[in-house]
Amino acid sequence: MITINQQEINDFSKSSRLEWIETNGLGGWASSTILGLNTRRYHGLLVAANNPPVEREVVVSKLDEKIIIKNKSYELATNQFPGIVHPEGYKYLVEFCNKVFAEFIYYVDSIKLKKTVAAINGKNVTVVSYEVLEAREEFEIQLTPFLAMRDYHSLRKADKNLQPEYSFQKGMLKLTFKNHPTTFYASISNGEFISCQDWYYNFEYLEELDRGLDYREDLFKPGFFKSKVSKGDKIVVVLSSNPIINDGLLLIDKERVRREKITDGTNDEVMKKMLLAADQFIVKRKENGKTIIAGYHWFSDWGRDTMISLPGLTLSNNRFNDAQSILETFATSVDRGMIPNRFPDYGELPEYNTVDATLWFIIAVKKYLDKANDFYFVRETIFPIVKKIIEWHEKGTRHNIHEDYDGLLYSGEPGVQLTWMDAKIGDWVVTPRQGKAVEINALWYNALMIGAYLSDIFNDKGCEIYFKDKAAKVLKNYKDTFWNEGGGYLYDYVDGDYKDSSFRPNQLYAISLPHKLLDADKAKSVVDKVYEKLYTPFGLRSLSPDDKNYKPIYAGGQHSRDAAYHQGTVWSFLLGAFADAIEYAYPDEKEGRIKKIIEEFVPHLSSAGLGTISEIFDGDSPHNPKGCISQAWGVAEILRVYKKYSG
Repeated sequence: MITINQQEINDFSKSSRLEWIETNGLGGWASSTILGLNTRRYHGLLVAANNPPVEREVVVSKLDEKIIIKNKSYELATNQFPGIVHPEGYKYLVEFCNKVFAEFIYYVDSIKLKKTVAAINGKNVTVVSYEVLEAREEFEIQLTPFLAMRDYHSLRKADKNLQPEYSFQKGMLKLTFKNHPTTFYASISNGEFISCQDWYYNFEYLEELDRGLDYREDLFKPGFFKSKVSKGDKIVVVLSSNPIINDGLLLIDKERVRREKITDGTNDEVMKKMLLAADQFIVKRKENGKTIIAGYHWFSDWGRDTMISLPGLTLSNNRFNDAQSILETFATSVDRGMIPNRFPDYGELPEYNTVDATLWFIIAVKKYLDKANDFYFVRETIFPIVKKIIEWHEKGTRHNIHEDYDGLLYSGEPGVQLTWMDAKIGDWVVTPRQGKAVEINALWYNALMIGAYLSDIFNDKGCEIYFKDKAAKVLKNYKDTFWNEGGGYLYDYVDGDYKDSSFRPNQLYAISLPHKLLDADKAKSVVDKVYEKLYTPFGLRSLSPDDKNYKPIYAGGQHSRDAAYHQGTVWSFLLGAFADAIEYAYPDEKEGRIKKIIEEFVPHLSSAGLGTISEIFDGDSPHNPKGCISQAWGVAEILRVYKKYSG
C-alpha cells in the first residue's frame, strides 16, 4: 500500500505530479492526480473503450464534491483555471492511499469523509463511493459530474449543439446528446438529481502545457446529485457509457475479490503493487481475445511491447490462459511473416512497420512453452506460423527485411523506422538504423535456435537441421560483424562498410537472450561498459553521455521530445535485459548485483504513477520521470526480475 500524508499533499508542486490510475480490462480507465486536479487531457473519471481496447473516449472528466453544513459550503474539488487554482479542495485532503483502490480521506469541520474510486474489470464502469467516517450531525453532500464526451487525444470546446436530454428515475440518470453517439449513465444509491445545465470554461491541464500542446478545455455540467448523510452512511455513484444496475456496492465488492486473488500467496508489499500493476495492462481485444496495452495513458496494443511484456505480465504470475490468448491474438494477424507493430485506434488495418516484434513473438512462444507446457497449442497453432515467419524473413518481406549472404538479417529503407528506436519528426529519422542492427540479429539467431528446438520436439527433422545450420552461420558471422575490438563492445548497426559506434543498450541482447552470441569475457566487457555509461537507478540511458548527440533532458514540444526519446533518455524496461546480461557475465556475483539494482529502483513506485512504473526518465540526474506514467514493459521486466531475485 502506498500512502501519501497531509504534509506531502500540502506540497502542491510535488503532489500535483503524483498520479493514480484505475483500469477496467477493456483499455479504459479512471485517472487523475491525488489532489483530484486533472493535469492531462487523458485524465478522467470515466474513460471508456468503445471498441476494446481502442476508440477511447473521456466521458466524465471529474466528479466535484461540495459539503454543506450549517449553511456553510466546503468544496473538495481542485481545478486549475487561467492564473488561479479554484477551488482548493486539496487543503481538506489529509490522506491518499491505493491499497486495492484509489482512496482519499478528507477532513472538513467535524466531518471525516472517505472517497473510493474503482474501475470495474470488463465494464466501462467507474464506481465512486463516499463513506462518512465521522460527523457530529447530518449534512448535505453535492456531487457534480463534468462531462467531456470526446476522443481521449482531443480537447472539448463548449458546443451548444450537443443539446442533451436527461431522465432521472429511481436513482438512475440517463443523458443523451443529439449530436453525439455516446450515452452517459449514472446512478446514486441515495439521493436526487438536480438539472442545471451549463458549460464551465478554460480548465487548464499543465502537463499538456509542458508538452507544448493545447491545454485548455471546456466541460459540460448537466446538473448535480445531492444527498443528506450522517455518520456511518455511504453513498455510491456508478458512472458508465452503457446501461447499468444501481448496485455499486456489489460491483466494487466483486472487483475487490478479483484483485485480492491476484495478490494471494505473497505478503511482499512491493510484489503486491507490481502484480496489481501488471494486471492493468492485460485487456480484452475483439470477442474473447486478450492483448496487452503498451502504456497508459495514450498507447494502444503494440506488437513489440506486447511480446517483450508477456513473460513478466503473465508467465511470472502463472496467467497461462491470458498468455495463450495474447499469443493467439497476434498469431491470427500474421501477414507475410510479420505480426502487427500496432493495432490502430479506429479499426483500420494493422500496421506492420516493425522488424523485431515478430522475432520477440517467437521468443515469447518459447517462454510460454517452458512455463505452461502447452505443447498441443504450440504444435497445432503456433509452430506452423513460426516456420512461415522464418521462411518470409529468409526470402524477404516488407521494408527490405531479408536475410543477407552472411546469414544476418538486414532491414530498413529510407524514411522508415523498424526497430524500437523509432522516433521520426517529419522526414527526419532521429536514430537511423537501416542495415544489420545488433539486437535484431541477436533476436534472429534466437528465433532460428527456437525454430530448431520446436522442429526437434515436433519431429520435423528436416526443419531442425535447416534452422540449426542457419543459426550456426549467424553465430559465426555475428562477432566478426559487430564486435568493436578497440572499444570492447558491439557496434549498434552495420550497413555495408559503415559500422555505427554509438554506445547504446541494444548490444545487451547479444548476452541477455536465451541463446548467447558472445563468450563470457566479451560479455563482461559489455556489462562493465553499460554499467559505466548507461546505468541509472531508473533504467538504462538510450545513448552514452559521451556521444555528441546525447540529450540530457526529455522536455519541451513534440520536436524536442522526439529528438531526445532515444538519444540519452532513460528507459525502465531495459533493466530486465541488463539483469539477464549480468546473470550471464557474472554468475558468481549476479545475486548481489541484481538485488542492488532492484533496491535502487523500488522507491520509484511511490514517486510518479503511484504503484506503477514510468516509461522513461531524463538522462541526467535527478532523472525525473517522463512519458507514460505506467508502461507495460517497464512493469513486466521489473516484476520478472524482482520475482526471480527478491520475491
